[in-house]
Amino acid sequence: MRELNELSIAEARDGLRARDFSAAELADSCLSAIDAASELNLFCSRTGELALEGARRADRRISAGGAASMCGIPIGIKDLFCTRGVSTQAASRILEGFKPEYESTVTARLADAGATMLGKLNMDEFAMGSSTENSAYGPAINPWRSKGSDRKRSPGGSSGGSAGAVAADLCLAALGTDTGGSIRQPAALTGTVGVKPTYGRCSRWGIVAFASSLDQAGPLAKSVRDAAIMLEAMSGHDPKDSTSAKREVPKFEQFLESGVKGKKIGIPREYRLEGMPSEIENLWSEGAEMLKSQGAEIKDVTLPHTKYALPAYYVIAPAEASSNLARYDGVRYGHRAKLREGEGIIDLYKRTRAEGFGPEVKRRVLIGTYVLSQGFYEAYYRRAQRVRTLIKKDFEAVFADGIDAILTPATPSAAFEIGTVGNSDPVEMYLNDVFTVTVNLAGLPGVSLPAGLDRQGLPLGLQLIGRPWEEGDMLACAYALEKAAGFKAKPERWWI
Repeated sequence: MRELNELSIAEARDGLRARDFSAAELADSCLSAIDAASELNLFCSRTGELALEGARRADRRISAGGAASMCGIPIGIKDLFCTRGVSTQAASRILEGFKPEYESTVTARLADAGATMLGKLNMDEFAMGSSTENSAYGPAINPWRSKGSDRKRSPGGSSGGSAGAVAADLCLAALGTDTGGSIRQPAALTGTVGVKPTYGRCSRWGIVAFASSLDQAGPLAKSVRDAAIMLEAMSGHDPKDSTSAKREVPKFEQFLESGVKGKKIGIPREYRLEGMPSEIENLWSEGAEMLKSQGAEIKDVTLPHTKYALPAYYVIAPAEASSNLARYDGVRYGHRAKLREGEGIIDLYKRTRAEGFGPEVKRRVLIGTYVLSQGFYEAYYRRAQRVRTLIKKDFEAVFADGIDAILTPATPSAAFEIGTVGNSDPVEMYLNDVFTVTVNLAGLPGVSLPAGLDRQGLPLGLQLIGRPWEEGDMLACAYALEKAAGFKAKPERWWI
């Protein structure tokens, strides 16, 4: 018999309304699973009392009738979202002890819908990373292991704690953020579904900023249907966020059954990279055939400026990070270094930032400061922004030609062992974002979903890229692909 924490959002919604179990029982099941999975280091804080209190409120709302779909659903929150009275550290020592007096718009919307917060989830510091190894809490561990091995693997990043917690059934769904693939890449490495909405679909207010023109909140869930349910609850215009779009939020779940018959799915030739593992390439081809068998038309398309996306991203994102992280100076809030006799304010800034920031954050701040400096601004930052415009135009041309969605791999590999990638060369880690950064640069929606296992028994994901503001149609394509792929695998519970 399945435990309650193993349910999907849709199953739990139906069970709660049928009075098969209570929201309090559902939350308690997840809290017990979290306690048993401490070895995975996915939750960085646990808010059990708040979860049970919220669950009891949800039970009353459900009994009264008319409760929202997310009512009573226990979720995890990435440590990047400000939560009133609950530690929000962005996995950084520089924010140690910070408890906001306000709530992010996205978490407030989910709470208003009746969702309950189980706790905060591990992540790469300030969302800078692709492995959740750059964390003040220590690395998060992927619940998946390769066949016959006890070596620990990365759940991806930066939302690795969120993806891993969903894969391990510690929560029914989780909040993440995606700046260059930080929802979709960990989703692919953990066998979960991750959605990066169109830029502006979800409010950024109350989310600790990394790169403001790229960051976007999104759900990580156990199925495409669950992702659609959660995305609807967290979306909408927010007057407190100037980049939030004044657009009506569709009922995303209602799009799912519309199928792909008659839709045109693009296959970009530029995503066929030299040295791509055959398992990734074969899965990509199989995914295209799955969609074709359901009535979709498969067309080759070209996105000629794709090869410049990764270098452009790693100029723009660090530049914005350098600007955003300048506020952490040891004066207003967060960590403050102890000064020696005779030291002044500049020494305070230097020592605080040296002590508070981890190596990857320091690296990106230095890169960002460099590309914004006099003499290099035009050569690097302005040029990267021009490349970004060209990448966006590539997608516009493809969609103007009648393409409804674009199918690509989600990652260049399955989950890698912790401590094996990027140690001597950070670019090796940055290459994990090769299939995902274009979506952020162009402000498009994207979804990663599991579609198969590699020879080691590890999950592999495929990505669908949708038209701007048409997440519903994109999710319909993803739902069709999900049904055709029939992915049901779960990691063995070696941590219990």
